[in-house]
Amino acid sequence: MNKIKGLVLSVAAVCTLGACSYDSFSEVEALNSSQAVGSPFTQRLAAEYREFSNVELKEMFDYPDALHFARKGLAASSGEVVLPEPIADWNLSPGHVKELGTARGRLVKVLDTGAREMMPDQAAVAQARFDCWIEQQEENWQNDDISTCKNDFYGALKTLEDQLTTIATPAQPPLVIEPAEPMQIENAVYLVFFDFDKSLVTPEGNSIVDAVVTELQGRDDVEAVSIIGHTDTAGSNAYNQRLAMKRAQAVMDALVARGINPALIRMESRGESDLIVQTADNIREPANRRVSISFK
Repeated sequence: MNKIKGLVLSVAAVCTLGACSYDSFSEVEALNSSQAVGSPFTQRLAAEYREFSNVELKEMFDYPDALHFARKGLAASSGEVVLPEPIADWNLSPGHVKELGTARGRLVKVLDTGAREMMPDQAAVAQARFDCWIEQQEENWQNDDISTCKNDFYGALKTLEDQLTTIATPAQPPLVIEPAEPMQIENAVYLVFFDFDKSLVTPEGNSIVDAVVTELQGRDDVEAVSIIGHTDTAGSNAYNQRLAMKRAQAVMDALVARGINPALIRMESRGESDLIVQTADNIREPANRRVSISFK
């Protein structure tokens, strides 16, 4: 984000010298006046992003990041569950990538195992402080702010992890599991997600590919495997069309490497035209960076 940030700061400096104003902060203003809905988690998260975006705008004069986190706050205010910042979206040193990547993995684990529902306030604080930490770490010069965000994040994360560990699970009688009906072919849909502006299948994506192979090997009613590449709206339509096809090709290569007959596979690129999460143009949204795999 540094190049964009520098550009906006340059524009702000020119406007100061030329007695003009930089006032396109409608997202921050909209978040300030919004009435949050949704779950207790999304409402608290919206409040956390509101505070953070206002600090970035009014105290740090960091206009791009203020708008970025205001948009996340607006999404949370509408009831949408937004995710912690992806590591690949920030310009970090290898050491910081490793530390933040491990921290994000722990955070996502507790969020996905009930923290949002059982401890919504603490979960929202943990996510907001993680995002604060990664934003400050990219700038890498305000050591006090880095330490504050980082320490607050780890404090909230430890509380979540400790609480989830101590929740007792009541004893249950042995379950008698009836044989499951085979999955209907039209319901067999898998999603492989990608890092920003990347077409490399991640370790998590390879786990999904393995699941697809296992499913294909266990059934004889598949006539074709459909692989459709997608992107978010950051970048031009033409670029995203190519990027989506590269992602589809990467997934196809992974399937073929595992023994799937390439003659079964049909590839398609939809670029940014078929979003899971509807966003404006030029918005980075992890849920939209994906390849969908289905059977026919």
